[in-house]
Amino acid sequence: MGPISNFMEQNFKHFNARETLAAAKGWKEFEKKGGMMVVCLAGAMSTAEIGVSLAPLIRAGKVHAITCTGANIEEDMFNLVGNSRYKLQPHWRTLTMEADMQTRKKGFNRVTDTCIPDDVMVEIHEAMLKLWQAAGEKGESHFHSEYFYKLIKSGFFRGKNDVPMENSWLIAACDMGIPVYTPGMEDSTLGNMFAADVMQGKVKSFNVIKSGPEQFAHLTEWYRGNDKNHEIGFFQIGGGIAGDFAMCVIPGLIMDHEVQVKPWRYFCHIGDSTTSFGSYSGCPPNEKVTWHKLDLESVDFTINSDASIVAPLIFNYVLEK
Repeated sequence: MGPISNFMEQNFKHFNARETLAAAKGWKEFEKKGGMMVVCLAGAMSTAEIGVSLAPLIRAGKVHAITCTGANIEEDMFNLVGNSRYKLQPHWRTLTMEADMQTRKKGFNRVTDTCIPDDVMVEIHEAMLKLWQAAGEKGESHFHSEYFYKLIKSGFFRGKNDVPMENSWLIAACDMGIPVYTPGMEDSTLGNMFAADVMQGKVKSFNVIKSGPEQFAHLTEWYRGNDKNHEIGFFQIGGGIAGDFAMCVIPGLIMDHEVQVKPWRYFCHIGDSTTSFGSYSGCPPNEKVTWHKLDLESVDFTINSDASIVAPLIFNYVLEK
């Protein structure tokens, strides 16, 4: 074992620490059996620079698909080209509305302790707009992630990167050719910009970016194809649409297509949501059983902790021999 694995084995004995170690061990056991893993990124994990630990995991062939928010896919690229222009606010808990207004007036947008400048978003938008316009002229339609892949493959980011290219999980995903799904991408900066571009006539049609149902259909076919020869697991960071979108593939196949497939065989959720008011984000694994997403053969782990701390530990544990 490596240093991180040793540290976890020696110290993570109880509570969330024990569950974290169990989830890491469970992933390794799942992998040994030939299991495939889908990783979900919700929250602001890309701004938290999760790519530093996730990208090597992807390149090692241990991640087979990603489902994430529109914010996470774009913020990985924002960080890649703009990290040196970001500003940190270490004492964000004590900021006043007036202080945050000054941040806004200076052209920054705060995500907890990290302030992202407007010009970074504009830079990526200008590049994406050209791709959207070209697709519109040709009558083409592609997934949101495919436009990012086109930009990466064009060499756009070479020489523009503020952090090592190896620290980008999206570039790693592109290099490995794994699918990236972005349900609800309109809830993101580039999603807002795309809508405005179409409304203002800069891009020919909303059809330039494939719809949510088309993404769901693609993931459904991906799951059905791989389910024949593999068990499939789901490692979920955070909650919301990025997680439940993917998990719903199973009831969709079983109930709507009337096709028998195996539910998710490994499930791990890192989050801080409480199980209240019908919370999907805080929904415990046993509730998911009633929706066909898991069953009695599924192994499950729930870690009520900070994913920016826990996820890199698990990723490194899985990587270390």
